[in-house]
Amino acid sequence: MRLSSASSLPATVHTPAYDRVSRASGIVHLGTGAFHKAHQAVYTDDALAEGGDWMITGVSLRSGDVADQLNPQDGLYTLVVRGQEGTSARVIGSIGRVLVAPREPEAVLAALTAPQTKVVSLTITEKGYGVDPKTGGLDRAHPSIAPDLANPREPTGAVGFLVEALRLRRERGTDPFTALCCDNLPHNGKVLRRLVSEYAAIVDPDLGSWILANVTFPSTMVDRITPASTETTFADALRLTGFDDCAAVETEPFTQWVIEDDFVAGRPHWEAGGAIFATDVAPYEKMKLRMLNGAHSMLAYSGYIAGHAYVRDVMKDEALARLVARQMDAASRTLDPVPGVDLAVYKADLLARFANPAIAHQTYQIAMDGTQKLPQRLIEPAMATLRAGGSMDAYAFAVAAWMRYCLGMDEQGRTYALRDPREAEIATLLGEAGNDSASIVDRLLGLPGLFPDDLATAPEWRRAVQSRLETMLAEGMRKAIEREVRAA
Repeated sequence: MRLSSASSLPATVHTPAYDRVSRASGIVHLGTGAFHKAHQAVYTDDALAEGGDWMITGVSLRSGDVADQLNPQDGLYTLVVRGQEGTSARVIGSIGRVLVAPREPEAVLAALTAPQTKVVSLTITEKGYGVDPKTGGLDRAHPSIAPDLANPREPTGAVGFLVEALRLRRERGTDPFTALCCDNLPHNGKVLRRLVSEYAAIVDPDLGSWILANVTFPSTMVDRITPASTETTFADALRLTGFDDCAAVETEPFTQWVIEDDFVAGRPHWEAGGAIFATDVAPYEKMKLRMLNGAHSMLAYSGYIAGHAYVRDVMKDEALARLVARQMDAASRTLDPVPGVDLAVYKADLLARFANPAIAHQTYQIAMDGTQKLPQRLIEPAMATLRAGGSMDAYAFAVAAWMRYCLGMDEQGRTYALRDPREAEIATLLGEAGNDSASIVDRLLGLPGLFPDDLATAPEWRRAVQSRLETMLAEGMRKAIEREVRAA
């Protein structure tokens, strides 16, 4: 199948309303996966409809699957939107082509150094940046960092590509670009700025200083539930558009993007898609990480072990749904006021989104990369609650559920992969713990760089986590959920 022009699509399908051929690529995006296709690329599609040369050149840093799907279709793909009122389809045209870094690194650097590239955005997941969990700075031993430091002129990782591209732009007298992190990292712009500048300073101290003085790293908050595509996704794309599209992605109607307005070389008019530009993204970011993502993590670990494959199944479980609401309430109590947001309304909207019966968002998908996600989603608000003398119950249950999940075996004796960058380390730690709740808690609270000492050593925290884990192990997750609801 080749999606070659909007005119060949059914008239009922929303298609790009601009001339794609005449538009240059103003954006290079690292990590062209499902979320980018359902989020930033859609906002850019809306911006392109209002003018400007802001087409996207996508880059896959590892697999060539996305490129092999999109390039034969001229970058066009179907966005399937599932809501309570039905399913719709839209063809997105903002991605011009996708490069595969391992296959064509020179082409990636050419795109990054092109004078027309004004923004380089990233969605490479939290684990892709090479953050040292102990210091928050650059982890020189990280698999995406160490090889590039050894050979910085031939990068393979995101930070290495950014620094080498900026080095070349500086050398050639080309203006710098804006580096825009769109992953769920707290203060993600500041994190990326620190990583890039630390890496650059190792390669060339003068380059590190130049980057700090000339490159901007806006922080962002992104939000749109994007389940993995399935055969149903592709079948609905075919039904709604008339084309067999193996690059189709699905999502929910809700979408949000809050962006710090700090761009060194201009930006698209993303407001056309509803983006919010703010001087301080932090309140929105913290709200989303703690209320949405924190509740997601809690329900993913407890729900998966309880036998719920999807978030919508969790929300049909009355007892577990009550714990989801409790998690959001606990998180909201750790937040400062968020400009323009009523947290009670935000909570109600989240519960409705989670319960959307049309979205098949897997608990197992959400559960991956726990050691990368827990700090900002659960551990930081738990610390805030401990300092404030509040109830630790919601966080203790959520962390106990994560610890139960870390055992890698469900209640039917089936094993599963944790899909966590510290999976081997966790397996070694728990190797001799068996089902002893005290031993498991001791070992996982002592996982280096994860739990702050003030929390890990707090007697009330350890008791609260261990008692819940003990119930999960001895009586099963169902009983643990029911007991938690009765005590709430």
